[in-house]
Order: sequence, then C-alpha cells, then structure tokens
Amino acid sequence: MAHSADQAPVPRRFARSGPLTGTIRVPGDKSISHRALMLSALCVGQSRISGLLEGEDVLATAAAMRAMGAQIERGADGIWTVHGVGVGGLMQPAQALDMGNSGTSTRLLMGLVASHPITAMFTGDASLSRRPMARVTDPLGEMGAEFNASPGGTLPLMVRGISPAVPISYRLPVASAQVKSAILLAALNTPGTTTVIEPVATRDHSEKMLKGFGADLTVETDADGVRHIHVTGPCDLTAQDIEVPGDPSSAAFFIVAALIVPGSDLTIENVGMNVTRTGIITVLEQMGGQIERLNARTVGGEPVADLRVRASALSGITVDPAIVPSMVDEFPVFFIAAAMASGTTVTSGLDELRVKESDRLATMARGLEAIGVDVEEREDGLVITGSGGASLRGGGPVATLLDHRIAMSFAVAGLASEQGVNVDDTAPIATSFPDFLNLLDRSTGAA
Repeated sequence: MAHSADQAPVPRRFARSGPLTGTIRVPGDKSISHRALMLSALCVGQSRISGLLEGEDVLATAAAMRAMGAQIERGADGIWTVHGVGVGGLMQPAQALDMGNSGTSTRLLMGLVASHPITAMFTGDASLSRRPMARVTDPLGEMGAEFNASPGGTLPLMVRGISPAVPISYRLPVASAQVKSAILLAALNTPGTTTVIEPVATRDHSEKMLKGFGADLTVETDADGVRHIHVTGPCDLTAQDIEVPGDPSSAAFFIVAALIVPGSDLTIENVGMNVTRTGIITVLEQMGGQIERLNARTVGGEPVADLRVRASALSGITVDPAIVPSMVDEFPVFFIAAAMASGTTVTSGLDELRVKESDRLATMARGLEAIGVDVEEREDGLVITGSGGASLRGGGPVATLLDHRIAMSFAVAGLASEQGVNVDDTAPIATSFPDFLNLLDRSTGAA
C-alpha cells in the first residue's frame, strides 16, 4: 500500500540526457481523482470514472470509501465503477482508515465523516503524521463533529461525526482548497446552508464537481473579489460518468525538463488547464518558456489542452505572491527551472511549503546547494541565481525526506547536469506518479 519510512530506499542517479521528444500523457489529475471517488461513493447508482490516477494516494481514498460501504472496482479496461451509498449512507468503518501519505484524502474524508453518525480513526505514514490537521478540525468542530487528535493536532486522529450537523459560515484564515473542500463535503449531509468565504481563490475542482453531481451549490463574488460558496443540504447526488484530465502538477516536471534540456520538443496530451492550477505555466512563460496550447477543449466541465514545449532560454523573474495558490505544488520543480535561468529569481509568500510532505523550502534549498546552485533560503521563499542555461554541476546525494515532488524535481535537474544528480530515494514517487521514471526514460530516449 503506501510507501513508508520503514521501506528500503530506492536511490538512483539521474544523468544528462538527450532532448525530450515525442508525445506523452501524464496520469489523471490527483485532485479530481480523489473527488471523483468520494462524490461517486455518495451517489445512489453507478458512476464510471476513466483516466483515474492509480497512485497510492488515490488508492487510499478508494480503500477508505470501500471501508464506509461503497462498492468500487477497476475494470480490465482501466475504467473504475463506483456503486454509491447515497448522502447520509456512509457506514461505520470496521478498522482504522490508513491514509498513507495523502493529506488530501485525510482532510477531505474528515469532512465527509463529520456530518455522518459514524466514528472513524485516521492513520498515516511518518510524513503525513507530522502534518497539521487543526485547520480542518476547527471548522468541522464548529459543525458539531468531535475530534481526538494526537498531541500537536496530528494523526492518528479519531473523528466522531454527528447527524444532523450544524451549518456554519466560515472564513478561511489561510488559502486552502483542502479546508474549503472538507467543509463543503460536510455540508452535503447538513440541513440548511453552509457558507465558505474564500478571500484568496484556490483550486475550484470541488465546486465544479459538486455542481456536476447535482449538489445545491452557488458561488457569489462580492465587490472586493471575495468568493462566498454556499451549499444547501441535505443534497442528493446523481451518478455520473467522469473523464479525469491529465494532472498539471505531474505535467510540470516534463514541462520544465523540456524547457531546460537543449533541443527538446515535447508534446504532453490531455493536460487539465483549470485556471486555478496553471500558475506554473504562467510563470514559466514569463521567464521566456515556449509553451504552446493546442486542441483546447472542455472535458467533464474542466478545460483541457495539449501542450507543446520547446527548449527555451529562461530569464530570472520575481514571482508575484498572488499566483502562489495556483502553483503551490509546482514550486519544487519551478526552482529547478530558476536554477537554469539567466539572472536571479525571487519567490515569497511560500510559508505553506513548510508544512507539505516535507518542509519544501528547506529541503529544496539543501538539495540545490548539494548540486552547486546559488540559493538563499528566506523565511517565506527562495532566491535563486541561475546558471544562464549552462549545465548544473550535479552531485548529491540529495535528501528527499520521503517527498515525491522533491524526488521528481531533482530527477529533472539531473537531465541538465554535468555529473548527474544522485537522489537518495525514488520510492515515494509512487504516491502521485507511479509511471514517472518509465515516462522520463522514454521521452529522453533512455528506455
């Protein structure tokens, strides 16, 4: 199941490669995959999901929904079918729900459980068990759910749901799609109208999908640009056929690789282009990256396009902190692009990166230093002076601290390095992108 600290590490050296060429597809979007399983499990009837990301995080969500009564099966054709229990129909799980490394599964499922009359114990791996949960348990507690957490508000954590729960109006103190989504999911089985007030817009997959499944959801934007999201429950959800677009967070590793490896011309098909997720493309284009959107279309309410990426001379920029929520997961690989650019790249407003799978600011700063990059770590960001397109020195080993995105980012750095880059553990990559290493070898001609 989930990769954990007690599994043997799988080190690997990533060496300089030829150009990335041809056409690839990245796995299904992780955020949408989680939500597709959860919402399908709350419908009456059968939903079908194609393109589901089959990484460990999403499989943890599937296992949890099965434990609470949904029937979930994967067909030989790769299409998943879900027979749901209906809103209000979640059953008491017989044992603890093991979330592995998945913060999204944990926080969203706490929202689901909070408004059902069941009790669930959430456990996770060493990395997940360090991550803060109070940001979710505080608002859900206002709705009437009870929580017994480990010291510091972390996993293992027991949730006692309540039905009927109490509708609340909650202003997000920190931009977080997970907190917003947890409250909206709790609202599905709560009589009355629950409101989430979102001062800074975050990814809106939950709102789009809840509407698609038939929830009574409205969004208003006030004069100050603040979003007010209302759900009136209890809701009946209608089973759907869902096609999951490719994950822009996974595509980001190949976008950066193609930009920094000379001679590359790579097409990445079927990438989700939801504007709340494409900040990485915006900033790479600001740096001079050639990224062409082809065949733009809408799939299941989500915008999708094929991306043609060509090797480009990048220039350092100062990243506007306002764009952070739309690329929060892509900063590790963005820092690799910055390391190859001309001049200095300055980032700020990245406090959230300190509470991800690892402290991503500190972990990336140490790793960049280990491969010869000029980097300054500040309280809320990194300042990177790039190589001007010259190959990175390389070396290592880089410590990934069980963080899948750190491992993939330094794999990309190795492709544009003199000595190659030694990554201490590639096993965590399976949490979000099981086929990453094969796809990387194939697109660089190493396979």
